[in-house]
Amino acid sequence: ITPYAVSLTGGRVYDATTDVAASTLTIGTLINQETLNLSGVGTLATKNVGQNKAVGLGTLTLVDGTNGGLAINYALTGARTATITVATISTVSGITATDKTYDGNATASLVTSGAVFNGMFAGDVLSVATSTGVFNDARAATGKTVSISGITLGGTDAGNYTLTTSTASTTATIDPKALTVTALSQTKVYDSNTSV
Repeated sequence: ITPYAVSLTGGRVYDATTDVAASTLTIGTLINQETLNLSGVGTLATKNVGQNKAVGLGTLTLVDGTNGGLAINYALTGARTATITVATISTVSGITATDKTYDGNATASLVTSGAVFNGMFAGDVLSVATSTGVFNDARAATGKTVSISGITLGGTDAGNYTLTTSTASTTATIDPKALTVTALSQTKVYDSNTSV
């Protein structure tokens, strides 16, 4: 009597590892409504998000159940798949705006190289692919609010994450524009004084 082939299905949120814990997997239909338990950790070929990804056996082991299921009668030889869904980046901070000289418009130039992604797992690579900055108005002043919108993710691991919000804010200064006043040449009839 050969063991009955057991299948496993399940899924979890992306966590930057190739591990699939037994607790995230469901055992397929067994004989006569018997039950089994599962312990250990399965493995994926890659850490990335994906549908119905093949799960390697790893240390997964069947354990006797409470409803007559004996692990010896079953084998983990059926299909084993897991769906990995995107993790969440709750905020993006660390984007700065460059100070500028008054030019009559509220457009702000942004520096995204120092961006910090709240929720990113260690070792992953994310960047800001797109973003737009606007001062609250065009007038010269120090420490003006810059509203940042349209943030999208770039970098090697961008496909494993989703943004909760695409906005942020920072501050920057609009310096007054220097004006040069040039006197026009002028002539007058001699009147014994130096005024013009």
